[in-house]
Order: sequence, then structure tokens, then C-alpha cells
Amino acid sequence: MEKRINVFGKGMNALKPLFDMGMSLKKSTLGAELEELVHFRVSQINACAYCLDMHAKEARAKGETEQRLYGLSAWRETPYYTDRERAALAWAEAVTACVVPDDVYQELAKHFTELEMIELTLVITTINTWNRLNISFPNTPGSYKVGMFG
Repeated sequence: MEKRINVFGKGMNALKPLFDMGMSLKKSTLGAELEELVHFRVSQINACAYCLDMHAKEARAKGETEQRLYGLSAWRETPYYTDRERAALAWAEAVTACVVPDDVYQELAKHFTELEMIELTLVITTINTWNRLNISFPNTPGSYKVGMFG
């Protein structure tokens, strides 16, 4: 692949609001483990190699099992995820596709407060933005170290 802009070298001022959003969302009641599952699933959908590497490492560091990470692309067919996680994953897929049916919303509302629904949606839209940045201006997959960005 042709060398492209180093987005972290040239765009840190522009990226600051994204980093700030990520730090703010880490204070939510969603839980770091759920956030990493959502980050990983959305990155699978978007085929972002750098983000898959990053969030696999972050999830494992937070105690996530390899089995659950390996099965995430087929989460509907596995027994490894809670109903709350399933609602979040369905929401993540719907929001990423920009097609959010009422039944997906209603299931989400059974497991999350209104504030948590907003925060989860921000987690999803933020990782979608990071995926698109890392696909447009690739970083080398495998180079991420746990905690590298805070």
C-alpha cells in the first residue's frame, strides 16, 4: 500500500475531540468489557485491521476470553453472551448500518437506561469514526500496545 498521511502525526488537534469523547465514555456505567466487545464487533463489520488488533488486546487485558472474541462475528449462534450484551451488539450492528428498527430499540431499552442508550450510541459512532480514519490513513496492525492511547 502507498504511504499515506500519518493521521496521528499531522492531525492531533483535529483528533483531540475524539480522544476526549473516548475518555468521557470510559466513565459511563456501560462497563469497559461491554465497550470493548462493541468496539471489536463494529471493527469486524468495518474490516478495520488496526482497530481489531487494538480492541482484541484491550479486551483481553480487561479479562475477555478468546472464545468470546473468536465467536463475536456469530454472536447470535453462541451461548457466550448475556442478554444485555446481545442487545448492545444488535444495537451496534443496526447503528453501524444506519438502519435501526423498533424491535432492536425496544430490546435495548429493556437492558439499558436512557443515558446508557445514548452513551452506547456514542461508543458505536466513535468507533465507526476511528475505523474510517484508520482505514483511510492506515496504521500498522500489530503495533498497538495496551493502554497506548489512555
